[in-house]
Amino acid sequence: MTVRNLDLLFRPKSVAVIGASARPGSVGAKVWRRVLDGGFKGPVWPVNPKYTELDGRTIFSDAADLLEAPCVALICTPSATWPDVIGKLGRLGTRAAIIVSDTKREAGSPALERALAAAKPYLLRIVGPGSLGVVTPEFNAHLGAPSSMVRAGGAAWVSQSNALTNAVLGWAQARGLGVSHAIALGREIDVDAGDVLDYLASDPATRAILVELSTVRAARKFMSAARAAARNKPVLVLRTGRADPDDALYAAAFRRAGMVRVESLDDLIDEIETLGVGRIAASSSATLVTSDRGVAALAADAFAQAGTTLAEWPGAAADSIAAALPHAAPGNPLVLGNDAQAEHFGLALEALAPHRDTGTAFVVHASTLSAPAADVARVLIERQRLAYRGLLACFFGGVDEQTRDALRAHGIAVHSTPHRLARAFARLVDYRLGRELLMQTPQGLPAQVPACIEAAQSQASAALGSEHTVALAGGEAARLLRGFGLQVADDELALAAVDRLGDDEHIVDIAVSLRDDSNFGPVFEFATPAADGASAPFAFYGLPPLNPMLAREIVSRSPYARRAPVTPVLEALTALSEAVCCVEQMVGLTVTIRVTRAHARLVAPRVTLARTRGRLAIVPYPRQLEETIDWHGERLTIRPIRPEDEPAHSAFVSAMTPNDLRLRFFGAVSGFDHTQLARMTQIDYDREMALIATIGEGGGATTLAVVRTITDPDNECAEFALAVRSDMKGKGLGRMLMERIVAYVRTRGTGCIVGEVLRENRPMLGLAKAVGFATSSTADPAVVEVLMRLRDDTRAP
Repeated sequence: MTVRNLDLLFRPKSVAVIGASARPGSVGAKVWRRVLDGGFKGPVWPVNPKYTELDGRTIFSDAADLLEAPCVALICTPSATWPDVIGKLGRLGTRAAIIVSDTKREAGSPALERALAAAKPYLLRIVGPGSLGVVTPEFNAHLGAPSSMVRAGGAAWVSQSNALTNAVLGWAQARGLGVSHAIALGREIDVDAGDVLDYLASDPATRAILVELSTVRAARKFMSAARAAARNKPVLVLRTGRADPDDALYAAAFRRAGMVRVESLDDLIDEIETLGVGRIAASSSATLVTSDRGVAALAADAFAQAGTTLAEWPGAAADSIAAALPHAAPGNPLVLGNDAQAEHFGLALEALAPHRDTGTAFVVHASTLSAPAADVARVLIERQRLAYRGLLACFFGGVDEQTRDALRAHGIAVHSTPHRLARAFARLVDYRLGRELLMQTPQGLPAQVPACIEAAQSQASAALGSEHTVALAGGEAARLLRGFGLQVADDELALAAVDRLGDDEHIVDIAVSLRDDSNFGPVFEFATPAADGASAPFAFYGLPPLNPMLAREIVSRSPYARRAPVTPVLEALTALSEAVCCVEQMVGLTVTIRVTRAHARLVAPRVTLARTRGRLAIVPYPRQLEETIDWHGERLTIRPIRPEDEPAHSAFVSAMTPNDLRLRFFGAVSGFDHTQLARMTQIDYDREMALIATIGEGGGATTLAVVRTITDPDNECAEFALAVRSDMKGKGLGRMLMERIVAYVRTRGTGCIVGEVLRENRPMLGLAKAVGFATSSTADPAVVEVLMRLRDDTRAP
């Protein structure tokens, strides 16, 4: 994982300000003042050789003089001092630092390199330089120089911009909203957006993550972290620089990662209200409740403009409303009438509660004499529990601060206009659809590579020979691609000969190109002419690997989606993706997919091969690790875990005894919810591995055992954990999985594999010794460390 020591950054217990100053206007003075004024709950130590006392506190002349290691050090000194300061802090035991001060990029580079080198032996994490800071309101920690102090909330803010971070914090403060965390990343020499997303994915205080960025430093790490976070909670992103030629590529990457892209800063900060306050289930339907027909029409128009539709009510819902509110006009929007009273809104929620198809409840109301806004708010708070998919509110003219805060305290977000409310709902729908795409796990190569694929790989190697790059065209390129089941014509003449054999209506040509992006690795671009002959061509990016559902998501956006035959096009796109994944020398491709009423044929391919290529931004499912063996009269399959294993994994946990669960998880465990199970089954194969032993096929498969590892960012150490179903112990499953996971970690070049075992868990300790682990005591007398070194140069973990 990449979250090492970030818990100290976001949940600090002590702080040192290096360069704290009394000089007005200096960085050291601003940072020192903000930490004190924010009311930080732990000790704060100033460091500056120019002073002996600051604001009544003893000041230390040097970082090395601190009596204990601060959790976080705020560095406000010139760049020349950074390496020395970082080294002293590391030796002291500090594991997180924020460099608030900045310097010109050219002048600061040597200092940055030395600072990173000084931090590495101590695993000290650095935010910045040039970072506005890190804010965690729960601890009153305003670490840095933010312009505003905010209260605690449920949404986290992550940004590459100091100015936008200040703007958002000021906006939140003015509206009485809060954040769980806010971080301005600065120049990201160490801690970057991917690291922070990794941490926030499992942070219980964060219900949603809002990201603002213009670039991504390490695409694979970022995609992996974003996908992990989006599986657990909504992640919304604003990218500046839409004129950038790579903007469409970023949009495709965000969508593939399950992130919801927003169009403006207004939309992003609106989510501090919607997701940071509201407790809204991902829903695709909604019901509007209001008292006025004009307001109902305005709100319905807002939903239509946002690209969403209101729920189609079942007949029983209309009957329930008619019985509870005979004077209302049943339907969606539900209009209660101009003389509606506050209690009528509550009756509407009660009547709709049993009918879950009515979706999320949206109350849009303008205060009247018969239904004052404060009274309606009180009724919504009382009935909030009845809204199965959550409840959002919009009060024209606003509500007083006390009423607003009461609504928020009960998880009811309050918007100022129906259009803001509708756009917020549209983003929730996008998030739900994005999570469905995240469940897709394209296949990698099988253990036994088909002969046709092996032939394609051999052809590529032979064609490249000793050259650095080589281009294949015509028959050579066609032969390479035919190995993946594609129908390929060498050129237009060859295709014309095929076309003459039958009457097959030509629908569209899809221009496909592949390039090796310097950040995202291999990237597809698909383009078709506009269906009306006048608009701009349709173009869309896709990141391999693809499977049919991911390919369908691309095709569905085309203006020809309804006319083109679905299966042939999906098969062609998926096969092209497999070719790119299997032939690692393929760095470029141009080809036309001629789509007819019955076929999708490739025409005039040209392939560029090279000795090196960027890594895929998303690692495919490692199919080569699958194996099936005879075991006690059963066919036992050992394979990597997949997202669709969640139900079987839940049953696996349920089948374990309380004591076995305690031994595995070091505490009492009764079960896991969907979010926790999703984190166990939807893993990133580049950083984690979980091998499961199963019997049965498809949806009827039963999980008997699982072993998993998580490897650190430097590939120095992998931590493992093993669990065998309680009624399957003593049959050799644990040893089979342990031997395979050790072999897998060894192939990655990882330095060591380590685990912690309760001392009373003698069977696990015996298995570890039998496989080759050495044991040692830990600081906790109840816990034993087991370690196997896989490389001679491995450092102790």
